[in-house]
Amino acid sequence: MKTPHPSGSEAGEASPARQGIQSVELAMTVLQALEEGRGPMSLTQIAAASGMQPSKAHRYLVSLARVGLVAQSPSSGHYDMGPAMRRLGVESLRRMDEVALVSEHLPGLRDRTSHAVNLAVWGDHGPVVVRWEYGAHALPITVRVGATMPLLNSAMGGAFLAHLPERLTEPVLRAQLETDTLDAATRDQVDRIKDGVLRAGVATTVGGVIPGVTSVAAPVFTAGESFPLVVTLVMPARGLTDQDMARLSTELLDSARAMSEMLGHPTEPRRS
Repeated sequence: MKTPHPSGSEAGEASPARQGIQSVELAMTVLQALEEGRGPMSLTQIAAASGMQPSKAHRYLVSLARVGLVAQSPSSGHYDMGPAMRRLGVESLRRMDEVALVSEHLPGLRDRTSHAVNLAVWGDHGPVVVRWEYGAHALPITVRVGATMPLLNSAMGGAFLAHLPERLTEPVLRAQLETDTLDAATRDQVDRIKDGVLRAGVATTVGGVIPGVTSVAAPVFTAGESFPLVVTLVMPARGLTDQDMARLSTELLDSARAMSEMLGHPTEPRRS
């Protein structure tokens, strides 16, 4: 059987990967405008947010509504996500393996910084290391995958303290400290950790778990109500300058934000 030749419209294209359907891409800008609007929107608002004339935006909304991706309120006339879009979102979340997706980005962060990188999830007894990428710098000791880390003394613990509710972290902290109640000094320490992480965006420890090792951790936020993950850079403390720490913290934060966006965590609305 002869293999059919490509059609005239497709023959001679530089690269199939560059081909696309512009109307689909434009329809996506309408859906993105609805997403970033954080609620029902008028035609005028959608047109402005998607950079279209209202008449053009309306044509896209009509087509999107026909397939259930958009719905229009009969009372207000405002538009919002439709039932098909909600089903797609639920199915996307069902299929998503957050640890696997974030793990794909760890080697790149390691290569950009040259330092070891690990990934932690929240477990029944605290932060649990689930991935470890070795860097170019020797460490006196590494933490094995599957280890549970302390909340107070580890950078990843500080990140979880700052971004999880106390109803989850306090029982774990009491168990780790082997106490029935947290005294005032411990509560003050927890408050200082939280304030520092929320102010800087990262949690930093020097020799907290391993003497001579500095760790910087940042949260990776997920879609919906899932707990955040935490990515940590681990490096020898010796020779690190303030400029090094600022550069590495910025790289970690940028990477964590990109990972959060990949997992579907809402980004800041676009400003006109």
